[in-house]
Amino acid sequence: MTWRKTRFPHPDAALAEADGLRWLAQVPGGARVARVRDVGPGVLELESIRSGPTTAVAARAFGAALARTHAAGADFFGQVPGSTGGFMAQAPMPGPSTPDLRWGEFYATTRVLPFLRTAVGQGSITPDGAAAVEAVAARLVAGDLEHDQPARVREHASLGRPAVARLHGDLWNGNVLWDADAGGEAVLIDATAHGGHAETDLAMLDLFGQPHLDDIVEGYQEVSPLAAGWPDRIALHQLNPLLVHTVLFGSSYADAAVQAAAAYV
Repeated sequence: MTWRKTRFPHPDAALAEADGLRWLAQVPGGARVARVRDVGPGVLELESIRSGPTTAVAARAFGAALARTHAAGADFFGQVPGSTGGFMAQAPMPGPSTPDLRWGEFYATTRVLPFLRTAVGQGSITPDGAAAVEAVAARLVAGDLEHDQPARVREHASLGRPAVARLHGDLWNGNVLWDADAGGEAVLIDATAHGGHAETDLAMLDLFGQPHLDDIVEGYQEVSPLAAGWPDRIALHQLNPLLVHTVLFGSSYADAAVQAAAAYV
């Protein structure tokens, strides 16, 4: 059976999503991704997944598989697969000005500040709130908040590749389906795939209440231990999606975005 998706902010977004799903699916032993059946401008057809409950064993297996997907890496922060630029929410996903940016500079200039400016322009974030986010962005650009990737991602860097993880990019709870016909195996949909920091995907799982997160992280750590202090950085990695949601849904998310920033000022 096939599931057909036609709601996209731009016809090219369907092509970008298909490219991202295929890129994620290339990883041997990586997280399972819904197979692309067909794609065209504004139309994406995927295999249909019958969702059901899962188990702790399946959740840990997903964590291990996600670690392998991240470890497959990307060439630089902000890389998107294919020939079509990526999309984030309802707008083109900002790309890096140069492919040699460090993570902090990439995150600040393409994931934090563009959405902050839009939110301020909409009146969703006050000048004081904006100042807090801008202070965090300045620390990111300066390199004050750099931190290691998980172990397996760093191993690829030691082989002459940059320490950049291959991300799903929008890994909230609703984009992880548990296949009822495959023992509750996790299947990923709706990717905003790009090169980034692995902790970003895990922070997204945390943000909107993934009920199996502890088991997922346990499985992840068995394959690729996370850098020390990673729980203290969850809110930092949630700053981007909170700003995106502020832009999309208004000031109900603005306070959470400013609070997330406040811990790192």
